[in-house]
Amino acid sequence: MKNRFAGLLPKVHLWTDLVLLNVSFFLAYALRFESLPTLLGDPYTNMLLVANLLWLLCSNLARTYYFTRLSYHFNIQITSLLKTAVAHAGLLMGFMYFAQVGDLYSRSQFLLTYALFLLASTLSRAVAVSVLKLYRHAGYNYNRYVVVGKGELATMIRNFYSQNRELGYRFYGTVPFTNDDPEQMNRLEAMINEQKLDYVYCCLSDLTDEQVRDLIRLGERHRTQIRLVPDFRGFMDKMARIEYHDLYPVIQVNTKPFSNIQEQSIKRVFDLVFSSIVMILGAPLFLILMLVVKLSSPGPIFFRQKRSGRWGEIFEIYKFRSMYADCDKMGLQHSQGDNDPRITPVGKILRKTRLDELPQFYNVLKGDMSVVGPRPLYKYDVDMLMEAEPHDFQRLLTVKPGITSIGQINVGYADTVAKNVERLQYDVQYLKSYSILDDIKLIFKTVQVMVLGRGQ
Repeated sequence: MKNRFAGLLPKVHLWTDLVLLNVSFFLAYALRFESLPTLLGDPYTNMLLVANLLWLLCSNLARTYYFTRLSYHFNIQITSLLKTAVAHAGLLMGFMYFAQVGDLYSRSQFLLTYALFLLASTLSRAVAVSVLKLYRHAGYNYNRYVVVGKGELATMIRNFYSQNRELGYRFYGTVPFTNDDPEQMNRLEAMINEQKLDYVYCCLSDLTDEQVRDLIRLGERHRTQIRLVPDFRGFMDKMARIEYHDLYPVIQVNTKPFSNIQEQSIKRVFDLVFSSIVMILGAPLFLILMLVVKLSSPGPIFFRQKRSGRWGEIFEIYKFRSMYADCDKMGLQHSQGDNDPRITPVGKILRKTRLDELPQFYNVLKGDMSVVGPRPLYKYDVDMLMEAEPHDFQRLLTVKPGITSIGQINVGYADTVAKNVERLQYDVQYLKSYSILDDIKLIFKTVQVMVLGRGQ
């Protein structure tokens, strides 16, 4: 069954939200005052009229009800709803302030209205998304499409829609174009007329410029949309995106993580806030550990060492001292585990619980490090990885090193080339899939390692 209701869903959502907004308003009023407002002359009724007009304005400016099949996802819908609701509440409060009528309205009724509205609208969207998925899985509300091309890209397009049936796309064939067939455009046009196609996907890697222009003209003559698909395979994991410089599309490939200001700012703000909280709330623990380290063996409280940071710049890292002060005379490079003669009895506990790393929050505040990121390495390890995996290691140098990392959690201290490379591969995966939620998850995993004493 072909889709006969294109454009209906946004209108349904708009009117549903307006009805829910009004119902929530009256229900909140009834709960607050145990009665209902009169329809004429009541200030609450007047405010409801203003609220309806402002919702139409906010939803239009925020494009709340503009979505495609790909963007009609529950999470996207809820995010858009929350943004519009916040803007709507702000404008409504601004109107009451400038109209000097704020004292006429109950704050609890105001808040309860939005609470009920958001709850009801969230439920309505959950039901709509679920029902539509089931409806499309059953073979209804679909769009018809063909793919012009013959390579792997054409197969990938078909596989994508076959694996995501809830999007409602039905495949009607592949049309391979060549340079020596003058009738291929006529055959495609006949197919469009017979099958009533909605979309023609054109694999640009399989077409000439003239063929692309002819396909666009073909789409202009019919109620069929032409979708041009460039071949981004090979660098999609680099988060390629298209920017328009005047009329010219430019594909930008982000060759390093945190390459936009927003990502950098979010990560830096998180680092500063989290480190400040740890330093302030953990001050008693810091003082206790400083005293314990000082009394455990002669020597300084803090261990300082030159490490390699972002872009290979050298900085000085701070840790609680876990080894004897004269351990350099033993000539060992790496920790030898629990039997390492250089580690003090207190140092063994500090390493197992990762408490020796706490002073590095000072490095985070200074800007040398991040809370989460690949571990900063000593020159010996840098030379080792530059010889074993130079490309991946230099990719790690594009970000700030961290107090903890997925590689540190899974591998721990690396005293061989194999372990260094294994930890490196974990950290490279972190760069490919960074998000602030991933950082928070890694922090919780690190706390678990500290509590259980599984540090290596």
